[in-house]
Formats: sequence, structure tokens, C-alpha cells
Amino acid sequence: MQPHSLATDRLAHLDFARHNVGVKKVWEAFNAGEPTATPVIVGTNSRYFLLNDHANPSGITFQTYSENPDIMFDLQLQFQRWSRHNILQDAELGLPQRWQLSPDFQNYYEAGWFGCPIIYLEGQVPDTTPAFTDCPERVMDSGLPDPFGGLLARSWDYFQYFKNLAARKTYLDIPIEINVPGLGTDGVMTVACNLFGPDFVCTAMAEEPQRLHRLFDFITEATIHRMTAWRKRTGMPLTVTDFGFADDSIALISTDMYRQHVLPHHRRLCDALCPAGRRSIHLCGDATRHFLTIRDELNVWAFDTGFPVNFGELRRQLGPKVRMNGGPHVELLRTGNPAAVRTEVQRIMQSGILEGGLFLLREGNNLAPFTPLENTEAMYHAGKEFGI
Repeated sequence: MQPHSLATDRLAHLDFARHNVGVKKVWEAFNAGEPTATPVIVGTNSRYFLLNDHANPSGITFQTYSENPDIMFDLQLQFQRWSRHNILQDAELGLPQRWQLSPDFQNYYEAGWFGCPIIYLEGQVPDTTPAFTDCPERVMDSGLPDPFGGLLARSWDYFQYFKNLAARKTYLDIPIEINVPGLGTDGVMTVACNLFGPDFVCTAMAEEPQRLHRLFDFITEATIHRMTAWRKRTGMPLTVTDFGFADDSIALISTDMYRQHVLPHHRRLCDALCPAGRRSIHLCGDATRHFLTIRDELNVWAFDTGFPVNFGELRRQLGPKVRMNGGPHVELLRTGNPAAVRTEVQRIMQSGILEGGLFLLREGNNLAPFTPLENTEAMYHAGKEFGI
């Protein structure tokens, strides 16, 4: 496998050693709660690279990537090298001491594990279709799903295969480390919407709450069982001191409905996996009306936001000690120009979000394919100009 030519890298002339020393200091101060600068990152995953001709000139499809472990392994290495030499951000750039890989089944792995069929859409990430619309309770017919069955059987096989490859291969003479997959969740309501369809979930929440509670309880129990089993089999501690999760679908409901129908399951998840540590949450969409409840009820200390977000109002509600991530809408970054990006970053930074300094500037949320790097660099430089 040959990497892209170093001569064509956008950051070919960057002093990586100097950059990385500065970035380390920024993160040490930020993580200590005494920030000296506003960190700026760019969130990407295989979607950005596979659907971007510049990063994936061979045109490998998501289906090929997902169903061939050799290709998934090799492309992740290529993408990491490309990102480290082309995307300017407050992250370690240049060649690493170790490459970090993991089986990658995007956001469909939970629904696929429960039994939803996987579909490959042209120009999009893989997805699933609801498998239990006729009778949602059918998902419980066989009891808790095997933590290493269904799609996660493939994930376990890929994990073992990756470890065997990494034991005998390097990339650019650098060793490769394989991380354990399957340790997160997109959240009980989001998973339920994937399994049963959002129409059923929202209607049952209003009309058959006890029925929905039984389904949510099953999903939550299965999720805890899955993550615990993977931790046990791979020799990891069964609980953690830093735990993050998501549940984008709560943007569909009111805070009263969140408190009544979803919060108990979030609390059960957090208490089982992170009983005494720091908790964080990712929420795309307009879910900020729930943030105060989530902070107070779940002891969440960090929020990764999507769009739209009133950053100033959110900071006034949550106070200066809560960490927040967010920034310009991904569509502005994809279709706008550097001047428009700079103006939006200035607006965000001057909204009041910087009170206390615990703000991480990033795209809101997850970089879209074909986003010009001129725009992400404009975000980076504006973050330095208008940040602390």
C-alpha cells in the first residue's frame, strides 16, 4: 500500500514538531480547567474520506470498505496519514509514534446488531431499515442479543484480524495499535427509532408509555450487557472514570417527555458504566433545551453540540464550568467561503461562550465530504484570532 505523495500534502511545509509542542500545551491547560487558548479541531471519520475524491482517489465504496477487513485496515491507515498532513487543527500532526485503528461500522452497528438489515446507499454512509415495525416486542423474543453475535460477530472477527495484521505489519515503518470497538452507544431513543421507526416511538411515548418503557428497558439492558461483555473479554475494567454517549433523537421531544421517558434509561446507563466519573454527551440537532436537565440529573460535564445552538444563551444557562464543543454549521463550511466562515466564528466567539474558557471550537457537527480545506483553515485561524 502506497501513501499519497508527500509533495502534494497541504501541510507539507508545516513544522510538525513545533506545532505538536504547542498543541500539547494547549490541551494540558484546557484539560486542567485553566485554558490558555481555545482549542480548534476538525471532526472527521471514514465518511469524509471515502466520499472525498482527494482522500480516496481509488473510489473505494463503503460496501467494499465495510465487507473487506484488509481494505478497511489499509484505508484507515491511508486516511490517518492523509488527515495528519492535510487538515490543520489542534491535534498531533505529522507522523505518529503509533497508528490507532479499530473496526469501523459507523452509526449503524447497534441497529445491525439487533437485527436490522444493512443498506448501502450511493454517496452516503451505510444505514439500516427498521426490522420490527410490525411488532416491536419481537426484538425481545430471543432475550438479550449475544454481545458477540449478529453484526458484532463481524466486528469481533475484524478486531482479531486487525490485531493479527498489526502484530506483523507496520505502516511507514510505524507500529499499529488496535483499539477495542463496540464500547459506545448512540442512545436508547435513537436506537429505538432505528429498530421500530420514529413514528412508533413518538406515538407510543404519548399513547402507550408503559409499552415503550419495556422496550427502552430492554434496549438499555442489552446495551449495558454488550459493553460490559466486550470490556470483560478484552481485559478492560468493567466501569470507567470518563464516559461519553449520545442520543440525537431526543431532539424530537420536549424536556418534560425527556424527563419522563428517556432520562431514567440514561441514568441507568451512566450509573452502570461510569458510577463515579466524568460523563459527557454528544447531541446533534436542536437539543439544547435539555442540557440543563442533563447537566443536573446526570452530572454531565461536557456537551458536544450540533446545530442550531445559541452559544451565548447556553453558556448563561450552564455556567462557566461546563465544557462545550461546537462551531459553524457543516453546510456553511462545505458551501461557504473563508470570509463567511471567519465572520461566523467571530459571532460565536463573541456570544459569551468564552466565559470560563471551556469552549472547544469545531465544525457543527462532523465534516461533510467535499468541504474545502480553505474553509476549515479559516475556522482554525479565526478561532485563534477571536478565542482566548
